[in-house]
Amino acid sequence: MSLKFNKNGKFKIMQITDIQEIPSVSPDTIKLLNSAILEEKPDLVVLTGDQIKGYGTSYKIKDKNLFDVVKDTLEILLKPIVDAKIPYAVTFGNHDRQVGISNAEQFEKIYKNIGNCIGEQAVGIDGGGTCNIPIYSSDGEKIVNNIYLFDSGTDAKGGGYEPFDEKIIKWYRATRDDLKKQSGAYVPSLVFQHIPMCEFYNVLKRVNSTTKGAIRAYRTHKNEYYVLGDSCKKDGIFLEPPSIPNENTGEFDALNECGDAMAVFVGHDHKNSFVGRYKNIDLGYTQSSGFNTYGNRKKRGVRIIELDENQPSTYSTYTRTYDELVGDNVSRPLFDFLSSKAPETMDAAYPMIIKCLSILAIVFFLFAIIF
Repeated sequence: MSLKFNKNGKFKIMQITDIQEIPSVSPDTIKLLNSAILEEKPDLVVLTGDQIKGYGTSYKIKDKNLFDVVKDTLEILLKPIVDAKIPYAVTFGNHDRQVGISNAEQFEKIYKNIGNCIGEQAVGIDGGGTCNIPIYSSDGEKIVNNIYLFDSGTDAKGGGYEPFDEKIIKWYRATRDDLKKQSGAYVPSLVFQHIPMCEFYNVLKRVNSTTKGAIRAYRTHKNEYYVLGDSCKKDGIFLEPPSIPNENTGEFDALNECGDAMAVFVGHDHKNSFVGRYKNIDLGYTQSSGFNTYGNRKKRGVRIIELDENQPSTYSTYTRTYDELVGDNVSRPLFDFLSSKAPETMDAAYPMIIKCLSILAIVFFLFAIIF
């Protein structure tokens, strides 16, 4: 299936990320996805990973085949897109494969058999979810823009996240140059992946821990504090530190070499929703959309990116949130509140655990000396 601009020279992309659903899919997740699709009517939906909550026991259902349970769950999640006959492309996050089915098998045997999945896995790249999708002019004669989806990997042994696959960087460079040969110039492109690059810290501003709104970082930025930087749009939401790979393998530098990459959009850190600029590339977060995982309550949502055939080197973007599209009521308000307060990662959990233990120790000490 070839994608092209409509007769008005416009093309709309909807990014959905971190649905992270379980077999008992939240009705609020479906309400959000249904409303977003119906109101925005995108030309393409891009799923950027953690479609399912692969860890834990929710997919281990007695007397049911794991493959069928995952397939049934994904069919429910994709139904709003499939029913609207909208093409979609998919890449993966760190949790998808944790269910016990590889990304490659999910991609080829499930997604490819559900509705309008497009994109062919990059030759020579392991797994699934790495591809490029050209967008043609309204007359179908030439490539105007291009979309890359990268499988950014999973959890690293010992904590943190894997380095970005250097094979993908090599494949990207070859694809970028091939598109130039076809088109006569580098093709303005958008990149979608799950885990943010190390350079996402370059659109933030390092501050003192006492600064209002300061967010504490971990691992490679341990005990540093940040707020949104000056390049970030004023409506941005920043509530958790970028959970980046443990090692920088040069993805950003490759994307920045020739000026073709306009922006990189990620998910992974559910509560963040902002766009900032570093060097010549916009770096954007999209908030989570699933209600069976932690998130920013009724500010869960999707991102819209609009392209213009007559201005291929520019784009516009905005988000649509649950409270805008559905309203103020959720099916499990207590769970929604508690999950919004839960630690996002084990790194974030440790200080909370230590703090709680310290408080308990003080209480027991006071109890002992008083009574």
